[in-house]
Amino acid sequence: MAMRRALVDVTPLRESPAFRRLWIGRTCSGFGSQMTLVAVLFQVWQQTGSAVWTGAVGLAQALPVVAFGLFAGSVVDRVDRRRFSLVMTTGQAGCSLLLAGQAALGQAPVAGVLTLVAVQSCFVAGGGPAARTFIPRLLPTSQLAAGLALHRIAFQGAMLVGPALGGLVLGWLGVTGCYLIDALTFAMAFHGVFGLPTMRPGGEPARPGPRGVLDGLAFLVRTPAVRGALLTDLATTVLSMPVGLFPLLNAERFGNDPRALGLFLTAMALGGILASLFSGTYTRLSRPGLVMLGGSAAWGAALALFGLASDRWAALFFLAVAGAADTVSVVSRSTIVQLHTPDALLGRVGAAEQIVGQAGPDLGNMRGGLLAGATSGATAVISGGLLCITAVTLIAATTPGLRWFSTAAPRQATSD
Repeated sequence: MAMRRALVDVTPLRESPAFRRLWIGRTCSGFGSQMTLVAVLFQVWQQTGSAVWTGAVGLAQALPVVAFGLFAGSVVDRVDRRRFSLVMTTGQAGCSLLLAGQAALGQAPVAGVLTLVAVQSCFVAGGGPAARTFIPRLLPTSQLAAGLALHRIAFQGAMLVGPALGGLVLGWLGVTGCYLIDALTFAMAFHGVFGLPTMRPGGEPARPGPRGVLDGLAFLVRTPAVRGALLTDLATTVLSMPVGLFPLLNAERFGNDPRALGLFLTAMALGGILASLFSGTYTRLSRPGLVMLGGSAAWGAALALFGLASDRWAALFFLAVAGAADTVSVVSRSTIVQLHTPDALLGRVGAAEQIVGQAGPDLGNMRGGLLAGATSGATAVISGGLLCITAVTLIAATTPGLRWFSTAAPRQATSD
């Protein structure tokens, strides 16, 4: 019985057909998106042989989400979210078909490929906040954390297996095949959303334009639990994201062995998947704020120990712990945000959460690279982990509304 409670809670999949269809569709599209990323990187590299251009792929994905996310979230809070999500899903599928077409007809210039990637990310900027509003409508409060954990498993599975599948399909069907398969997976995502009921926002609709965006930002500023949750995530990623330092640390500590470098990311992903599979140990707890703060502090501590480790297997163990801690923190953060946000603001707050998740790691990798250039990779990783712990401690000390937030009696927006 204790073991069953520790494992991931699949009650949402069993009891909610609408959630089950949505989960299957998003899982399939997640795998397809990873395959397209591999195909785009391969095509850009084949055409240019330049790491600058392959790096620009990430920029093309991130900039639209950061630039348009809050405005898209404001639109989500004014319209039928189901219909809006269907439009965004169709747009993403259309971009994948255009990528397939240019590949089949002789490949467009690199600038054209990156433009299509950026346009697809514009649809992601709108579709992401819309999708984040569905789970609170489909599941009772007692199942919300379990539903978020199930989505986390799907995300991590796509991150872990999707690129490998993309490589296999790339060798078999080429870049055109990868793009076409991605377009087909969006059909599954479309089906998952199509079966949902009408999802109009509750309460007053968002004001149009910048005023609606400012209303969402004002809610974030005056609501301790949501503000603290997003600040914790931003602080941990900006201050301690280690991925950009992996090649340098591998050269400093492990003889530049490419096998070790590949295992770094795998270890983090495996740790995250294990934490998801045993998510019952924390999704059933009534204090997600404390769980999130503990997970974030554990992430920082594990990364500091990773920076100190001279043994390869010890380093991989600490990265696995960091990956597990990250999953605990992310699931708990999303639970806090969705339980503490009125339905009328879920689109804008979901957009802010998406921007934090997109921009934080990029800024963190840049911070680590700049510090490593002045010192060393180990110093950058260790200091990042310690800074993370310090930031989490300060946020916990100054945000009692986050520490004591309880799912047993969720509170609506409260002020300091």
